[in-house]
Amino acid sequence: MDSIAENLAFIKDQIASACLRAGRRTEEVCLIAVSKTKSPSAIREAWDAGQRTFGESYVQEFLDKLEDPQLNGLPIDWHFIGHLQSNKVRQVAGKVAMIHGIDKASTVEELSKRAVQHDIVMDYLLEVNVSRESSKYGLDPASLMPTAEACFPLPNVRLRGLMTIASPDPLQARREFAELRECLDRLRSNAPDPSLLNELSMGMSQDFEEAVMEGATLIRIGTAIFGWR
Repeated sequence: MDSIAENLAFIKDQIASACLRAGRRTEEVCLIAVSKTKSPSAIREAWDAGQRTFGESYVQEFLDKLEDPQLNGLPIDWHFIGHLQSNKVRQVAGKVAMIHGIDKASTVEELSKRAVQHDIVMDYLLEVNVSRESSKYGLDPASLMPTAEACFPLPNVRLRGLMTIASPDPLQARREFAELRECLDRLRSNAPDPSLLNELSMGMSQDFEEAVMEGATLIRIGTAIFGWR
């Protein structure tokens, strides 16, 4: 089994190659190492190999990692990438750089409330279910605009873009990534400040190259970095 450092180097080469094919700069794509269920020692190994941005999905696990002696004090750029319920918002507010998995205006309202209390500004993404699979979280594309319009006026929070989890088939996934990009374009045309809406969180270990080709700015890769351990 290759080391985490070797896996990271290989993934970064693949990202660079996909960007070249898409006519994009490598700097336009941020690699999020999905560290949910992975040990603090594995995260530290990735950190020592130069990885700085990590994604967590489970609130209590994430809070435990913040206090772990191997990670405590490291300036990690944490992203919360799992589905976030309103009653969990207070536990992550102020502790992550961005929240990806929001699909209700009520959750953004709670995030706004907590951000105001702490006198901070929180960035978030709205999750869209472009695969239209009933087993997945996310807004139906048709309800994206009214949800976003309810969120735009809320204080101390900034909608930065959209997130999705695509179908397993890479060809279908690419069509869904293109749809998410089109959703963002429509959202931007109706936003009070379109310049804020520049993030597309899409693509995982099996389909990140297709996501890069369709404009992904944040890709979430776990297994290809950390393996199944």
